[in-house]
Amino acid sequence: MSERLLEVRGLTKRFGGFAALSEVSLSVQRGERLGLIGPNGSGKTTLINCIAGALRPEGGSVLLEGAEVTTLPAHRRARLGIARSFQIPRPFPSMSVVENVAVPLEYVVHRHSLHLADVHAEAMDILERMGLSARAGHPASALSQVELRKLELARALAARPVLLILDEVMAGLSAVEVDEVLAIVLRLSGQGVTILMVEHIMRAIMQFSQRVICLDAGRIIAEGPPAQIVDDGAVRRVYLGV
Repeated sequence: MSERLLEVRGLTKRFGGFAALSEVSLSVQRGERLGLIGPNGSGKTTLINCIAGALRPEGGSVLLEGAEVTTLPAHRRARLGIARSFQIPRPFPSMSVVENVAVPLEYVVHRHSLHLADVHAEAMDILERMGLSARAGHPASALSQVELRKLELARALAARPVLLILDEVMAGLSAVEVDEVLAIVLRLSGQGVTILMVEHIMRAIMQFSQRVICLDAGRIIAEGPPAQIVDDGAVRRVYLGV
């Protein structure tokens, strides 16, 4: 049986009188590729923010490798192995691409314990995996949209996550670029990274996922393998408009 890496129990998050999440429970197995879908406003981003530590829920708990992390701030969860990308990439624009990747290596992983030349070499290795090594010395502000998405992936990967959360990492990309980023993400999974991916591009989420969870109005309405989710009546109604 697979080892449970992440467990979310009865998570509830409110904004004023609005319940963004209502007692959401899920688990992620080590090495799994889990897709998270749902219409706008369904609670997807709120859920991953609660998992990563950007938001604190009013109820419920988050456990990583069996340890309670619900009250820990985001930076402490990052050091425990929860890393995430953001829907809108926000690199340090005046810094070079390789310097952007060196930041999480220096401050999250090594904490100033490694020589800068070694940090640089490690950052270059990550950029090579992303297909960005040729852009290493360029400022992040000079990157194209797909290159920014790859840099966002590289920065998240630099934190050496045990759980990588991807928030619409393919948004705004062409079909060819979606395939390019999807290939990178699948390769990372093949290298043992556990991935939770939020995505609106159904073709990508179905190719990526071993299991899919669908949220609507802050609740899980369906869960199962991709083929089952596509045929689920509730999913088709709220997500596909059928």
